[in-house]
Amino acid sequence: MKQQGEKITMLTSYDYTLARLVDEAGIDILLVGDSASNIVCGNQYTLPITMDEMIFLAKGVVRAAQHALVVADMPFGSYQVNDDMAVANAIRMLKESGADAVKLEGGQEIADAIRRMVKAGVPVCGHLGLTPQSVNQFGGYGLRAKEEAEADKLLADARLLDEAGCFCIVLEKIPAVLAARVTAAVSCPTIGIGAGAGTDGQVLVLHDMLGLNQGFKPKFLRQFAHLAENIQSAVGDYITAVKDSSFPSAEESY
Repeated sequence: MKQQGEKITMLTSYDYTLARLVDEAGIDILLVGDSASNIVCGNQYTLPITMDEMIFLAKGVVRAAQHALVVADMPFGSYQVNDDMAVANAIRMLKESGADAVKLEGGQEIADAIRRMVKAGVPVCGHLGLTPQSVNQFGGYGLRAKEEAEADKLLADARLLDEAGCFCIVLEKIPAVLAARVTAAVSCPTIGIGAGAGTDGQVLVLHDMLGLNQGFKPKFLRQFAHLAENIQSAVGDYITAVKDSSFPSAEESY
């Protein structure tokens, strides 16, 4: 798709029902993101979610996917300790969840682990820029690689990940000019989120783009629907119908 100039579409997914709808709509990649820690579990950060929880969620998404490539995030702590643990956990993710590939955050520090995963037959998606698992190190979710030194490191890291065998790289919340430079410098596709239009594709969190998270509206987010209002209205109508005994009707009873 990159070679043909066709943009790649990716959305997060955490359950069978929504994954099936998104897959049937024609999405290219379903990402079982560790953002499930926030979206599904209500945590402030992505850090608490575990391998067992990620595998459980990915299984449902895999069952739903008839068209899309399914990529599962490796959660914090599953690949940072050492390369042996990283490869073992990546293999476990594919074997137990059925996902097609895994995604890891970081550059030079995990390049050797990625090489070993690829050699072992595990397709790997990289992730650079704002890497949410490093929120405590960064001190927040601000724009990354604004300064020349960090931008140069990110570009070097992208080349390393490409050379290590990553089949694509997510670029999160970095200047659009830098994202375009990275995209031109690597052979694998880049998938942007808050990284401008110069990447080979785009990813958003499904619940954000559907307008289910009303309080989260960063600059890069476009809401393609406003389902929170629809859901609350429907629930309100249901409550009213039960309270006034208009539901269930005779036609809805056995």
